[in-house]
Amino acid sequence: MLRKIVIFNDLSEKSLSVIEKRIQTLELKKGDQVISEEQIAKGVYFVHSGAVKLTKQDENGNEIIVCVKQKGDAFAETCLFTQRTECYPATATMLQDGKLLFLDKLELEQELYQHPELSMQKIRYMSDALREMTSQLRDVALLDVYVKTVKTLERLGKKFNTGVNRWNIEIPLTVQEFATVVGTSRESVSRVFSRLKKEEMIDLKSRKIIILDWYKFCTLLQREF
Repeated sequence: MLRKIVIFNDLSEKSLSVIEKRIQTLELKKGDQVISEEQIAKGVYFVHSGAVKLTKQDENGNEIIVCVKQKGDAFAETCLFTQRTECYPATATMLQDGKLLFLDKLELEQELYQHPELSMQKIRYMSDALREMTSQLRDVALLDVYVKTVKTLERLGKKFNTGVNRWNIEIPLTVQEFATVVGTSRESVSRVFSRLKKEEMIDLKSRKIIILDWYKFCTLLQREF
C-alpha cells in the first residue's frame, strides 16, 4: 500500500515497516471534507486512491481550486517542523471516492529525524510540488486563456492518466471548477472548450472533462505554434 505513495517509493523495507505501524487509513466518499481552512492540521495526508481538491474562498465567498491531489500525492505538509498552530490555508475535499493515509505530525517528524532516507524523499517531494506550483502560477499570470487552458488540461491529464491509457482520460471537474484552476472566467474557458470539442480533442459529460486522445492532445500546442 505504501509503495503507491511517491515519497515512500524508494524506502527500505525497514523504514516502511516503521511507517506502516503509525499510519491511519481513511475511507472517504466523493464530497467528504477532509480538512477546512478553519482547522489546525494535525498531520499529513497521503492519497492512496481517488482524488482531492484543495480550495480557498475569495472575498465574495467563491470557491477557488488551488490544486488537485491525485494518487501518490501528499497534502497538509505545512504543519511539519513549526511550532505555530495556525489553521491550514486551504480546504481539502474528496473529488472522487477514495482512500487516504494519515500520519500524525509529531510521529512523522520523529520518523523524519530518525530516518534520513525518508527525510530526503520528503524534501524531494516538497521541492517538486513547489516547482509545479510556481510553474502553475507563472502560466496563470503570463499566458493567454487558450494556452493556459490547454497546459492545465495537459497537467491534469498526466495526473489522472494513471497507466498507459491513451483514450478517454477523465478529469473530475466541472467547467466552473476548471476555470478557477486556470484563474479565468467560466465564459472564457467555455469558448476554448468549444474549440477543442470541434477539433475532437475533448468532450464534456456528467461533471467531467474527458481528453479523447491523449497522444494527439499532447501535440496540440506544438502544432499551434
